Amino acid sequence: MPEEKGSATQTAKELFAGCVSGMVQVLTGQPFDTVKVRLQTAGDAYSGIGDCVKKTIQNEGFAGFYKGTLTPLVGVGACVSVQFGALEYVKRALASQNRSKGSLDPNHLSSPQLFLAGAASGAANSVLSGPIEHIRTRLQVQSGTNREYAGPLDFVRKVSKKYGFGAVYKGQVITLVRECFGYGAYFMTYEWLMQRAMEKEGKRREQIETWKQCLFGAVAGYALWIIIYPVDVIKSKIQTDGFDAATRKYSGIVDCARKTIAQKGISGMYRGFSACMLRAGPVNAATFVAYEMTMNLIGR
Repeated sequence: MPEEKGSATQTAKELFAGCVSGMVQVLTGQPFDTVKVRLQTAGDAYSGIGDCVKKTIQNEGFAGFYKGTLTPLVGVGACVSVQFGALEYVKRALASQNRSKGSLDPNHLSSPQLFLAGAASGAANSVLSGPIEHIRTRLQVQSGTNREYAGPLDFVRKVSKKYGFGAVYKGQVITLVRECFGYGAYFMTYEWLMQRAMEKEGKRREQIETWKQCLFGAVAGYALWIIIYPVDVIKSKIQTDGFDAATRKYSGIVDCARKTIAQKGISGMYRGFSACMLRAGPVNAATFVAYEMTMNLIGR
């Protein structure tokens, strides 16, 4: 783990590297995410992953997998930038706390400290990820013949005009829950593996091999989604639910979970899970490698 650095320059580097890794994440994972969201929210229309892929190509071509990409390309770049910026800030604060307690290796953070740093990262990220994912999800579930919104800006304009700007933040509470627990586990897993490799091999962070960063990133991605997938299903359902009482299926988080289990069983909470797991490994491997490589290039 690098020495404590609290300068604005260091934070700017972390934000920039996070932005680069976020864009890489979107370009790598958008097709997987589109399939996941469609299976979560319109599962009855598809018999499985293969059927969803086939129908998407038939009805919309390969471009259908990148529907709604502009919003996350810009937005997720910002989100991941905030994630890494907040993560590193809290890590430095915790290292400083360890130092004040006389720790011989203050930069070595415990698992609970790493979870806390990750959870703080998720909480900060949720302010952006809530509306961004809401917009992306709404655009992703539109079929070629049922397009209510022409794009992100059209969605914001129409929804704000009709329901108020707060409606853009629909599903924000469940998003906050997902981000805190999910990113706590996500960054704890990756950082623990990196710490272990550095200590065991006597290497600095930038000396850890790329293939190990890929492996650690993939494992972190699996940890994230195994823990939070049912929460993500509820989030997707709430964010694609009606805006007013007349069209709304769910009164809240608990009602959504109860009705989903009553109608589909526990398996209803894991609709699209296979597509998500296919995505989790390569996408999160690419995310962390992009971040580490960018930090190495611009200087830690």
